[in-house]
Amino acid sequence: MSDSCPDPAGSVGGFLCRAGQHLRAAAIENPRLEARLLLSTAMGVETTALLRDSRAPVPPEAARRFAEMLKRRLAHEPMGFVLGHQGFWTLDLAVSPATLIPRADSEAIVEAALQGPAPARVLDLGTGTGCLLLAVLSEHPAAFGIGVDLSPEAAALAAANARRNGLEERATFLAGSWAESLLGGFDLVLSNPPYIESAVIPGLMPEVALHEPARALDGGADGLDAYRLIVADLPRLLRPQGRAVLELGQGQAPAVSALARAVGLEVLGTHADLGGVDRALILRHP
Repeated sequence: MSDSCPDPAGSVGGFLCRAGQHLRAAAIENPRLEARLLLSTAMGVETTALLRDSRAPVPPEAARRFAEMLKRRLAHEPMGFVLGHQGFWTLDLAVSPATLIPRADSEAIVEAALQGPAPARVLDLGTGTGCLLLAVLSEHPAAFGIGVDLSPEAAALAAANARRNGLEERATFLAGSWAESLLGGFDLVLSNPPYIESAVIPGLMPEVALHEPARALDGGADGLDAYRLIVADLPRLLRPQGRAVLELGQGQAPAVSALARAVGLEVLGTHADLGGVDRALILRHP
């Protein structure tokens, strides 16, 4: 790769320019933005600080950290894992390979949940980082919530995220298989279950297929395995007039709605994400 960077190799501008070239060559989207995020994290400064003097030297220790982070990103490790955290809703959440990285699309589930009455008790099935539960609790200061994940590492991470965001007194997290150990009585049930068809997963972008946990992605042959289990349990878990908001894959609303109606739940509608995809299915216990 030819070096067309105007700033010296050891400077802020030099690091950003050369890193951007490498990221672009690796087919990373937004290479300049990602280079700034990596360097600002390595230096422990805000990204705006990098713009003040492009010829300022990068300290050796920061340069070493930056090189390690850049190597991981060039191997298509997700940016959230490289940085160690991810923004979601109004929260900053720690992430790890034990969980999916929270995505902006999933904020549609929070938006849909907030359209209904304020819940007192909230359940989040397959909680991962805790993003859905913690976002809803942050908007309902009188609510209490339980998050469940099959992975003990994920449940521990979600508990840490509750502490990180000052919500630990109103949230508890358990390791278990869906709601098997819970009795019910919830006003609101949230879930972002695995919903990708098994055969599709190897063809996903490498950040997802190679680095995020398969158990949190794989929804079985038709993508509906987890929905069958969750929806069948909702009448037991929900109070009368209680609601459930489930994240959907593209085009899954009709099939999951049919599962819900088959167990006597009302389908209140769907809520689209910013891309216009029906991302949240809203159900109610009649």
